[in-house]
Amino acid sequence: MSDQEIEDFEVDNLSDTSQMIPSLPPYDMDDQLLPLEPRSTCCCWAWTLLIVATNSLVFLVNLLLVVAIFAVVLLPTIVVVYFGFQCHSRVLHSSAYYCKTILDDNSSSALIILGFVIMSPLIVVAMAVYCSLARRLRLFLCFQPYARAVYKGVKWHWYEEGGLCSCAKEWSTQVKAWV
Repeated sequence: MSDQEIEDFEVDNLSDTSQMIPSLPPYDMDDQLLPLEPRSTCCCWAWTLLIVATNSLVFLVNLLLVVAIFAVVLLPTIVVVYFGFQCHSRVLHSSAYYCKTILDDNSSSALIILGFVIMSPLIVVAMAVYCSLARRLRLFLCFQPYARAVYKGVKWHWYEEGGLCSCAKEWSTQVKAWV
């Protein structure tokens, strides 16, 4: 058989309904979408407060991590721009020793320009470091959906995968991402 005949044979054997089903349904009873029982009003409010507190805590951890990483990575830029603005005669014109002996207006301008030029690549590096660390720690999986407050029996995936946010689980070295 030629390649064209094989392709025609394979196309003829496919039905229209097989193309509409994206994948097979789950066979495990725990993974099936069974009707979930709604919680009572008081229980729903309590779970809502718990989930809001959990998501707020996870947001604060992410925010602190971003601030710490950006502060460390952008520290050279901050220092260079600070000294450039501090010693320039039209901006702050400090009376510090290094401003009088080492830095004049031209070198202060050069420091300001250098600081802003190296800021762009350092922002990219800081974001790549944060994304890599957040992926390794699986911080985004810690956010809990609101459905946990409304319905009983919704699984806590982070608990089943080996601990809070799956940090205790072995890190996947198979996944690679280019930034």
